[in-house]
Amino acid sequence: MSGAKKYINRDLSWLEFNRRVLEEAEDSSTPLLERLQFLSIVQSNLDEFMSVRVAGLQAQSKAGYEKTDFTGYTPQGLIKRLMKRSVRMVREQYRTYRELLKLLAKEGVSLTEYRELHEEQKQALTEYFQRIVYPVLTPMAVDQSRPFPLVHSKELYLAVVLKRGPEESGDSDETFCAIVQVPSILARTVVVPGRRNSRRLVYLLLEDLIKEHIGLLFSGYKAEAVHAFRVTRNSDLTPNEEGADDLLQEIEKELRRRQRGLPVRLEAEKGIHSDALDLLKDELELAEEFIDEIDGPLDLGFLSKFAAALPNYDHLRYPKYDPVYPEEFDDTDDILSVLRERDVLVYHPYESFEIVNDFVLQAAADPNVMAIKMTLYRVNVNSVLIQALSQAAESGKQVTVVVEIKARFDEARNIAWARQLEKSGCHVVYGLVGLKTHAKITLVVRKEADTLRRYVHVGTGNYNESTARFYTDAGLFTSHPDIGADATALFNEMTGYSAPHLWSALAVAPIGLKPKLFDLIDREIANAQAGLSARIVAKMNSLSNQSMIDKLYEASQAGVNIELIVRGVCCLRPGVPGLSDNIRVVSIVDRYLEHARILAVAAGGNEEVYITSADWMTRNLNRRVELMCPVYDKGLRLMLMNVLQMNLADNVKARELLSTGSYARVTNDQTPLRSQFEAADIPLWKSIAAAFDS
Repeated sequence: MSGAKKYINRDLSWLEFNRRVLEEAEDSSTPLLERLQFLSIVQSNLDEFMSVRVAGLQAQSKAGYEKTDFTGYTPQGLIKRLMKRSVRMVREQYRTYRELLKLLAKEGVSLTEYRELHEEQKQALTEYFQRIVYPVLTPMAVDQSRPFPLVHSKELYLAVVLKRGPEESGDSDETFCAIVQVPSILARTVVVPGRRNSRRLVYLLLEDLIKEHIGLLFSGYKAEAVHAFRVTRNSDLTPNEEGADDLLQEIEKELRRRQRGLPVRLEAEKGIHSDALDLLKDELELAEEFIDEIDGPLDLGFLSKFAAALPNYDHLRYPKYDPVYPEEFDDTDDILSVLRERDVLVYHPYESFEIVNDFVLQAAADPNVMAIKMTLYRVNVNSVLIQALSQAAESGKQVTVVVEIKARFDEARNIAWARQLEKSGCHVVYGLVGLKTHAKITLVVRKEADTLRRYVHVGTGNYNESTARFYTDAGLFTSHPDIGADATALFNEMTGYSAPHLWSALAVAPIGLKPKLFDLIDREIANAQAGLSARIVAKMNSLSNQSMIDKLYEASQAGVNIELIVRGVCCLRPGVPGLSDNIRVVSIVDRYLEHARILAVAAGGNEEVYITSADWMTRNLNRRVELMCPVYDKGLRLMLMNVLQMNLADNVKARELLSTGSYARVTNDQTPLRSQFEAADIPLWKSIAAAFDS
């Protein structure tokens, strides 16, 4: 079979994922303000896609690279398809936006236009403009003496076309161009004073307010046209790790380059003046296919903050859900004493991330704890974990933190708190040259009687208490000696010089994870051929590694039943006769972002379950430090299998991947089951393990 028939292209599959996000914004059963949130996510997703994936394809095309990828596409051919599909998606996004504004108006909230305001409202907004907005604005003329200014990536600007006023000498028909940045430091939506006794909330976009008063910035000239535009630049960092004397300084230098990256895409307000558009085309040097004129306000990312800030509208949001503290720790303040007796599994966001914070806080305060070691990839602002690690180091404990300062779009924040940790006395290591450290693991070493005991937390998601409220992730707490020994070896390999370890429990990328996965799949193939139970259920964010896909095809042809829960990109084509008949792929897009990575294999009837930080992508398997950890406790294995089974049974928010590469909603005559809402009933998915508590 040709590549295009055997595989789905990664970037085309990503656009299909973003379309599923857009479908949530279009779904009338989704609460109205949540639909606005989904529209905002579509925008931010597309921004990152353009600044990284499309930017990379543009670079290949400009370099003359014409080879096809394993899915059968050249960079040039793929770019055309991507841009055509993304333009259609943007049109659909803005149609949905206009529909949602009508529904919002019925609820008493309006985003209005300046011309619809009455005089008292206009006067109040003029005062606001002169007092708050005007002092922040900077007009930037473009002429022979003042070259085109640097336009920052993904920031909103106004292109102003001017003519001389009657009091100015010279050709009255000559046009001039200038640029004004819409200040991102101010709120994108401005509250409009309401009429007396009106309960309606009325808002005006900041750029519309600036447009109405643009003449104040250009005295002596008349504004012929004012239109918004926005540039997306190549944001992928390419630090010279091997040649850098100081990796932190190298990353900081790359961050400064990011705002000056090559332009990838231009979004312009529909009807933009031809003089302004010609100027932008010339300066940005973008082909027509990368220029999109949009009928509506640019950058719908503002809808997230707008929807979140609306007061007294909880009836238009999802019902509030407060994560519960894991019941295993209800009767004690001593987390480690529980772990000496049993392993504990937690599943976020249904169970609180506070247990992870408390685990590290208790270790930091415990005089018998000798050392704390931790990997950090993305951490929230004002993180409790950073404070706990700093306190532990200041009290004399050995604290080692492996920081990934190359985490995309979090580089600056990671550098800041890495320096904070160093000042507190922590040993901060920036990972291995050429690899990103994506593993999620914490090791606590405690002196107990005449020995040392190791306590470990392994997770599928970042140590970030903010995202833990809306990402689904699994975390395992254990004092199992094999996992503890492997955790020690892993940190030794990441921080020092160490010969490859013979792992007892963990599988670690980039050397051992992929072979371990292949071994597990090969065993299922052998079991199928022997007539034994043979099944693979895997949950992940993305599946795009060609050799992994080929191995799954091989297993399918051998008779292994394979069920995959892949939220985002999936390059595997399921249901192709003779190739993937035994493979089913579903994707769930719902209130929470499905982020857990879980693998279950039948193992001839003795099921094995693993949690991992790694998706089945080439970057995760070959270019990152990742780990996969077995779940030894039978009850906890059953809990995770129950979570997987609920995902597979979802017939409300699940979509099934067709062999064509498109997705169809799962519909059947079964009782409606929405897996995220079912999982919120924690006793439901934990009760299956009750028989094994003893």
